[in-house]
Amino acid sequence: MRDIRPKNRALALGSAGALVTATLIAGAVAAPSASASAGTRHGQDSAARGAAVAAERAAKAGIDWQACPADWALAAPVQCGWVTVPVDYTKPDGKKIKLAVDRVGSTGTAKERQGSLVYNPGGPGGSGMRFPLRVTTKNPLWVNTSKAYDFVGFDPRGVGHSAPISCVDPQEFVKAPKADPVPDTEADKNAQRKLAREYADGCAERTGRTMLQQMTTPNTARDLDVIRAALGEKKLNYLGVSYGTYLGAVYGTLFPGHLRRMVVDSVVNPARDNIWYEANLGQDIAFEGRWKDWEDWVAKNDAAFHLGTTRAAVQAKWLQLRATAKQNPLGGTVGPAELISYFQSAPYYDSAWVPIATVFSKYVAGDTQALIDAAAPDLSDTAGNITAENGNAVYTAVECTDAKWPTSWRKWDKDNTALNKQYPFMTWANAWMNLPCATWPVKQQSPVEVKTGKGLPRVLIVQSTRDAATPYAGAVELHKRFKGSRLITEKDAGSHGVTGLVNPCINTRVDTYLLTGVLDGSDVTCTPHATPKP
Repeated sequence: MRDIRPKNRALALGSAGALVTATLIAGAVAAPSASASAGTRHGQDSAARGAAVAAERAAKAGIDWQACPADWALAAPVQCGWVTVPVDYTKPDGKKIKLAVDRVGSTGTAKERQGSLVYNPGGPGGSGMRFPLRVTTKNPLWVNTSKAYDFVGFDPRGVGHSAPISCVDPQEFVKAPKADPVPDTEADKNAQRKLAREYADGCAERTGRTMLQQMTTPNTARDLDVIRAALGEKKLNYLGVSYGTYLGAVYGTLFPGHLRRMVVDSVVNPARDNIWYEANLGQDIAFEGRWKDWEDWVAKNDAAFHLGTTRAAVQAKWLQLRATAKQNPLGGTVGPAELISYFQSAPYYDSAWVPIATVFSKYVAGDTQALIDAAAPDLSDTAGNITAENGNAVYTAVECTDAKWPTSWRKWDKDNTALNKQYPFMTWANAWMNLPCATWPVKQQSPVEVKTGKGLPRVLIVQSTRDAATPYAGAVELHKRFKGSRLITEKDAGSHGVTGLVNPCINTRVDTYLLTGVLDGSDVTCTPHATPKP
C-alpha cells in the first residue's frame, strides 16, 4: 500500500477494482552482495559503470534553472530544470529520459550555505516537487535548515513530469463504485484476479516493457546520484520519508561514499525477504492497530462526535455504514471500497483524525452529502485523476519489478484469508492493490542487500512506534544495518511522517544533525506530539 497525502478526499489510488489509497562526480560504488548470483552481479557492475558515466556527464552539463512552467503551480522564487538519465543504466548511451527537478535557494548568508538538501516523499510514485514550498511558505519547522540548504525536489522516473507512466485510462481508474474489496464468494475473488491480470497487462501496453523493466528502486537511486552530480555537489544531503527511506537505504548501499547527511523518517524494513510481499502483509496488521487508536480517540471525544463512548461502539457504527454503502452505494458512487479509501487516511495521518470523525459524525446525524463529497471521485478533476492513476502505476511498477512475488494464487488466498480474520480493515483492499505483481509481465529483480559500505556517514533515523504504513520494526532493522546510525523513537505515536510534525524533542535534533552533523551519544526516545483536538 502506498503512502497517501489526503486533500479534500484521500487520493484515489488502487487497482484490481479496489479503490485503495494507498500508499556528482562519478566515484566508486559499493560492491554487490556476495549472495547475488553471477548474472545479477554482472548486471549491478554494469549498471554501476553506467551510473558513473551518467553522473560525469550530468556534472559537466549542470542544470539550466528557469522559471517553472505556469501550470506546475510553483511560483518564483522556485526554479525548475531537467536532468537527463539513461532509461537502462547498463546502456548509458541508449535511450534517455529527462527528470524534472526544482529548487529554492538557501535563505542564509553565503557563509551559512552547506549545499542542497534533496527530498523524496515516498510512494513509490510520490512527487517531491512541492518540497521547496516549505521555504517559500516559511514553514517554521524548516526555517533553520533552509538557511543552510537549497531545498531541492524532483519527480522520480515515471512520475509526474519525468517521463510519466500509465497502466489504465485515468477516468476509468477513478470510476466508482468499485467492488467491495472483502470477497463474499469465490466468484468475487476470481473477478478481482481478472482485474489484477488486466491491470498488469495494461502497464505493459501503456508504458512499454522497456521502461517498465527499468522502473526499480536501484535505478531511482542511480537517478538520485545523477541529480547530485548535476547539482554540482560532491556529496548528497538527503531527506526521505516512507518509501523515500527505502530509496535512501538503497542509495546509501550503492553509493556510501557519495552521502554527506541523510535523514530517514518512517522507515520501510529493508530486509530482502520483506521487499515487497511481506511488507504489505505487515502493513495490514499495523493498520488495524492504528485504526483502533483512532476509534479510541473518537470514543474519548464522544461529546464532539456522538459516535459512541467505546471503541466497540464506534466500530459498530463503521460496520453499519459499510453494510449500508454495500447495499446501496451512497450517492450512487460511494461503496465499501470508496469508504476504505477515504477512512484509511485516519490511521495514516493524525491530521485526518478530526476531519474524518467530523464527516462520519455528520453522516450518522443524517447528513450524507458531506461523506459523498469527501469519498466520491471527482470525474471533472481530470488533472487530479491523471496524477492519481500515474501515482498508482508507479507504485505498482516499482514494487512489482523490484522483487519476486508469489505467483501462486493459493498462497495469496491463504495468507490474506488468515490475516483478514484478525485485521479486516485493510487486508483485502491491500491484497487486490498488489495482486498485479503475481502476473507481472516483465522480469522481477532481486532486492539490494542494504548494508554499511565504505564512507557511509552516520544516518539519522526517525520513527514512531505505532506507524501503520511503515511499522516500527523497519526502523530497528535499518538501524542495525547502517553502522553508527542513531534512532529517534516517538513513543506512543503513529502519524506517518514524523519530521513534519511539531515535536521539539525531534525537530531540534533534526535541525542539529542537518546543520552540524552532530548526533546524540545514544538513541533517543521522545514523548508523542500533541494529540488532535476536536
